[in-house]
Amino acid sequence: MDEEYEVIVLGTGLKECILSGLLSVDGVKVLHMDRNDYYGGESTSLNLNQLWKKFRGEDKAPEHLGASRDYNVDMMPKFMMGNGKLVRTLIHTDVTKYLSFKAVDGSYVFVKGKVQKVPVTPMEALKSPLMGIFEKRRAGKFFSYVQDYDEKDPKTHNGMDLTRLTTKELIAKFGLDENTIDFIGHAVALHTNDQHLNQPALDTVMRMKLYAESLARFQGTSPYIYPLYGLGELPQAFARLSAVYGGTYMLNKPECKVEFDEEGKVTGVTSEGETARCKKIVCDPSYLPNKVRKIGRVARAIAIMSHPIPNTNDSHSVQVIIPQKQLARKSDMYVFCCSYSHNVAPKGKFIAFVSTDAETDNPQTELKAGIDLLGPVDEIFFDVYDRYEPVNEPALDNCFISTSYDATTHFETTVADVLNMYTLITGKQLDLSVDLSAASTEEE
Repeated sequence: MDEEYEVIVLGTGLKECILSGLLSVDGVKVLHMDRNDYYGGESTSLNLNQLWKKFRGEDKAPEHLGASRDYNVDMMPKFMMGNGKLVRTLIHTDVTKYLSFKAVDGSYVFVKGKVQKVPVTPMEALKSPLMGIFEKRRAGKFFSYVQDYDEKDPKTHNGMDLTRLTTKELIAKFGLDENTIDFIGHAVALHTNDQHLNQPALDTVMRMKLYAESLARFQGTSPYIYPLYGLGELPQAFARLSAVYGGTYMLNKPECKVEFDEEGKVTGVTSEGETARCKKIVCDPSYLPNKVRKIGRVARAIAIMSHPIPNTNDSHSVQVIIPQKQLARKSDMYVFCCSYSHNVAPKGKFIAFVSTDAETDNPQTELKAGIDLLGPVDEIFFDVYDRYEPVNEPALDNCFISTSYDATTHFETTVADVLNMYTLITGKQLDLSVDLSAASTEEE
C-alpha cells in the first residue's frame, strides 16, 4: 500500500465507483478503498436476511417470504432515464458489457387524488383522463411545441427566447392549468420543487425532450430502464472497469484516515499503519465529516408485497411521483416498485419504496399518502437518514466529496453531481456524445 497514486477514492458507493471508473479510463492511477467488506456503501443491495438484520435486528427472515438469496433490495433505488446521462456514461465507459437492462413498465403521477399515467406526446395528451377536453388540446399544442423545439434552429422557437422566458411565462402562453403544470414540471421534467417556474424555460423544455426521447427509444410504456438483479451490480461493474484500466481495489480497510500537510492539502490515506500517498481524494461524506454539513433528511419505507401497485395497469416495475402541491408539502414524494421480473425478488413478490424529504420526525405519518397507494403489504420497514453536502474548497485541499443521495427514484440528480465532480477533479467536461445503440434492453 505504500505507493503513490494520483487519486485515492474512499467508499464504493455508486457515485464513487463511477468516478473511479471514469478516471481510470482517462489513464489516472487510482487506488479505491472502502472500510466495508462489500461494494456499494449507502447504495448497496441487500438480500432478505441482510435486510431483516438491518431493520429487525434478527439474523433470519421468516421462511414464508421466500429464499433470502432471491432478494436484491437496493438501498437507494433509482430508475435510469433511457436516454439520460447515466446511460450515456455507462456506454462511454463500456460498462454496459457487464450489465443487462430491462425496460420499466410504468411512469405515473398522483394528481387530484388519483394515480394516472404520465402523458408526454400530443397523442397521449388527447387520451389522458388527467385533463378535460379543452385542456387536452392546449397540452397537445404545448407537447407539439416541445417535440419540435430545436435549440439550434430559431424557426422552431416561435419567436420565444427560452434562455430569457421563464417556465411560468412559457406555460402561460399555452394557457395550461395548475394540475397540468404540476405533472409536467414534476413527473415529466422531473424537477424536485417549483423553483423551475421562475427560471429560464430552456432547462424544463430540454428535460421534457429527454423524457420523450427516452420513452421513444425503448418503445415501451415508460422512459426508464433498470438493471436485472438491481443496482448492486452497478458499483461492481465500475469496479471491474477500473481494474481493467489498472485501478487498485482494497475492501475491508478500517480507519481510513485522510492525511494533510501544513497548508491543509491532502497528502494520502493511512489504514492499518500503512500510508498510500496521493494528490487528490474522492470520497462520500462519511470519510471527511468535518468538511460537510447536514442539509436535510430522507424518510423512506421499504415494503415487501405479493401484488403490483394498484391502478398501475399491473406494472411489475413502476414509478409514481406525487408532486408536493398535491399533498400540501414542501417536497415531492416518490413511489418505486420492482419485482421478480427484474430478478430483485422471488417469483410473485414485489419490492416497493416510498421516499421523501423528511419534514417531521415521524416518517410513518409523513409517508402515509405514498404507502396508501401500495395496497396490502407483507412486511414494511421504516428508515430515516441524514443528507450531507461538502462545504470545503477543493481548489485548496484537493478533496472532492459527493453529496448524499436524495429522495428521488430516478438518477438525474445523482449523475449531475458525478459529472460536476468529474469536471472539478479533471478540469474538463465529460464528452457524452456516444452511440446509444450500445445499451440495449433484454426485449430488443
